[in-house]
Amino acid sequence: MTADEKVRPVFTVALAGNPNVGKSTVFNALTGMHQHTGNWAGKTVSGARGEFSTAKADYVLVDLPGTYSLLAHSAEEEVARDFICFGGADAAVAVCDATCLERNLDLVLQIREITPSLVVCVNLMDEAKSRGINIDTAELSRRLGVPVVGVTAHKKKTLRSLCDALDTLLTGKGKSHSDNFYDQDGTAENGSVVPAQIRDAVGEISGFFRSDVIPSPDWLARRLLEGDESLTRSIKENFPDSFADGRLEKICVESRKKLADLGIGRSELEDASATAHLRTASSLASAVVGTQDDDKCGRDRKIDRILTGKVTAFPVMLLLLALIFWLSVEGANYPSELLSRGFGWICGVLGNMFDRLGAPLWLRGVVVDGAVRVLGWVISVMLPPMAIFFPLFTLLEDSGYLPRIAYNLDRPFCCCRACGKQALTMCMGLGCNAVGVTGCRIIDSERERKLAVLTNSFMPCNGRFPTMIALVGIFFAGGSTVIPVLSLVAVIVVGVGFTLLSTKILSSTLLRGEPSSFTLELPPYRKPQIGRVIVRSVLDRTLFVLGRAAAVAAPAGVIIWIAANVTLGNGLTVLAAVSDFLDPAARIFGIDGVILTAFILGLPANEIVLPIILMAYSCGGSLVEMGELAGMRTLLEANGWTGVTAICVILFSLMHWPCSTTLLTVKKETDSRKMMLLAAVIPTAAGLAACFLVNAAAYLFGI
Repeated sequence: MTADEKVRPVFTVALAGNPNVGKSTVFNALTGMHQHTGNWAGKTVSGARGEFSTAKADYVLVDLPGTYSLLAHSAEEEVARDFICFGGADAAVAVCDATCLERNLDLVLQIREITPSLVVCVNLMDEAKSRGINIDTAELSRRLGVPVVGVTAHKKKTLRSLCDALDTLLTGKGKSHSDNFYDQDGTAENGSVVPAQIRDAVGEISGFFRSDVIPSPDWLARRLLEGDESLTRSIKENFPDSFADGRLEKICVESRKKLADLGIGRSELEDASATAHLRTASSLASAVVGTQDDDKCGRDRKIDRILTGKVTAFPVMLLLLALIFWLSVEGANYPSELLSRGFGWICGVLGNMFDRLGAPLWLRGVVVDGAVRVLGWVISVMLPPMAIFFPLFTLLEDSGYLPRIAYNLDRPFCCCRACGKQALTMCMGLGCNAVGVTGCRIIDSERERKLAVLTNSFMPCNGRFPTMIALVGIFFAGGSTVIPVLSLVAVIVVGVGFTLLSTKILSSTLLRGEPSSFTLELPPYRKPQIGRVIVRSVLDRTLFVLGRAAAVAAPAGVIIWIAANVTLGNGLTVLAAVSDFLDPAARIFGIDGVILTAFILGLPANEIVLPIILMAYSCGGSLVEMGELAGMRTLLEANGWTGVTAICVILFSLMHWPCSTTLLTVKKETDSRKMMLLAAVIPTAAGLAACFLVNAAAYLFGI
C-alpha cells in the first residue's frame, strides 16, 4: 500500500424493524449476493449478514429478526434486542412502513434511546403515495434529531439516499441524537411527568454503568427495575463488572420493593415506558403524515369483509386451499414424470457400468437399486409439487393474506388455550413439517411454542401427498381430477380438527396454561413481487427441504434393498419376515404387516411408502415405479385391499410419526429428546385410533 492510499473504514450496521415493513427487501437490494446466514449464539434463530460498499466506506449489514419492541417476548425478538443493545454495531437503520408510520415509530423511539447513531428508513413510499399518504421526512428528521430518508426498496436507486445518510453519519463529523427517556425535571418528551420515585431509582442504578460504554445507562436501569429475566441475563453477560460486588443486584431488589410498596410494580414500570413512546409516536405521526385517501383504505376493508368475515372467511380459505392443491397436483405431473424417466436412465447407465466392470451383484443392487433409485424417487416425487406449492404459499404471504388466516383461526386456537400464530406454523407444515417446526419460533410463549411443535405433523407435508393422491385416484376418483383435490382438502380439514383436539388435550394435561395475548398485524394488501417470491421460495424453502430429505434418502435406500434381498434361514427375506411378524397387530387397525413395515421403512422420507408396499407385494428386489404397474389396483386387491384399507392407509399417512428430518428439527429447535419422542408418539397414537375406529365401524356394518 502506498502512502497516498487510505484504508477504507468498515462499519457494522444493524438493520431493524417491525415484521412486514420490507426490511429484507432493503437488505437484499443493498447486499445482493454478498450475504450469508447462520444461527445466533445460544439461539435457534437464523440471521443474515451481507456486505456492501459506498464511495466512502465498506459496510457489514446485519439483518435482524422482525420485532415490534425491545421488550422482547420471543427468541427472535431477544436476538434483535441483544444485538441492538450489546452487539457493538456502529449504527442502526430502523426500517418503517410509510403506510402505517405511527405504529413503527414506537420501535424507532426505543432504538433512539440506546444508540447514538441511527438512520430512519421510511420504506414503501410509492405505496404510501398511491394511498394518498404524504410524509414530511425532513420534519420527522428535525423532530427526531436523526437522519430520515424515504425509499422504495424494490427500486434500488432510491436506496442511494440511505447510503449517503450512513456515509454522512459514520464518516462525517455529525452524530445522530441519543435520546433520554425524560429530562432532569422528570418530564418525558410527550409532556407526561414520570414519578419522582422512579426517577430516583433509575438514577441510582444507572450510576453503575459508564456512559462512554453504553449511550443510555438510564435505559439499562429501567429494564433492571422491571426485572425482565431475559434482559437481566443479557445485561449481566455484557456488563459483568457492574455486578461484580453484588451491590447493584441488592439495590435493584431494594428499589423494586420500595416501588412495590408505593403500588408501582413491573407492569406499571413497563406501562410508563410504553405509554410515553406511544404518545410520542402519535404526536410525531400527526405532525408529519398528511391526509389519507379513504377510498384506498376502503378497498382493503371491503376485501377484509370477505376474507375475514364470519360467514365467508372459512369457505374462502378452503377454496384457496383447493386451488393451490389443484395447481400443485396438476402442475407436478409432467415434471415428475420427466424426473422419474431421467433417474431411470441414470440407473440404467450405472447398472451397465457396474456390469462392464464385473462388479458383484450385491454392490450393484446396493448402489443402483437401493441408494440411487430411492434418491430418484424422493427427488422426482417431492421436488415438482414443492416447487409449485412453496411459491404459491409465498405469494399468499406477500399479498398479506396469511396474517388473515391467523386472525380467522385465532378464536379456535384460543379455545384450545393456544396461540393464533400457530395457524401460520400449521400452514407452513403443509409444505414441509420441518419448515413448520422451524416457523414455531414466531410464537412468544414457550408453552404455546411447544404445543405448535408437537402438533405440526398433523398437517400432511408434500412427502405424504403422493401416497394420498395415488390411493384416492386408484380407489375413489373414477378418472376425475377434481375428486383427488377435494379429497385432499377433506384430509386437511381432518388434520386441522385433530390439531385442535390434540392441542386442547395437551394444554389441559402436559402443557397446562392460558393462551397469551399477542400482536397480530393485518398489513395492507400488496401486489406480490413475483421474481423475488420465486427465488426466495425455491432457494430458501424448496431446495433447503429437498437437500435435507435427500441426505437421508440414499442411506435409507441401502437399508431397504438389503431388507428386500437378504434371505433368512426359513427362506423369507428380512422384509417379508418383519411384515409377517407385524401382521397380526396391524390387522386390528385395518392395515397389514406389509403396510406397517413400509411406513417404518419410510421414516427417512414418506414418499417411498407406497413403492415399498408395491415392491413387497410384487416380490421384487427393488423399488417399483408406479407407472410400471398398469394394474396397480389389481395388485393391491389381490393382496386383500378394500376401500376401507385405502381409507385406513390414507388416515395413517396423515397421522403417524413425522419423517426423520422433522424429528431432528424438533430435537434441534427444542433441545429435548423428550419433545422429539412426543412429536412421534402423539400423531401416531391419533392415527392408530382413527384407523381402529374406521376398521371397527366397517366390521360392525359389514362393509
